[in-house]
Amino acid sequence: MTPQKPTQEDYDNWHKDPNNWYLGCFYYNPKDKRLLPPKRIQWMGYTVNFANPYSVLILLAFLALIPLSYLLK
Repeated sequence: MTPQKPTQEDYDNWHKDPNNWYLGCFYYNPKDKRLLPPKRIQWMGYTVNFANPYSVLILLAFLALIPLSYLLK
């Protein structure tokens, strides 16, 4: 039995659920496999899904580029 892909309605319900948002701005939902889901205020862009280890790695890699760019300057 293959798992069924979430529908847009599932994504919308997860996004609206306050239990998936810590401190109002940190998105954590293990069921949501997206790396960068939209922020709570969607016109502001995207956020990291902290339940997805790959999205956390992307965030850490991005944050590592900041001091690295100063060292290479």
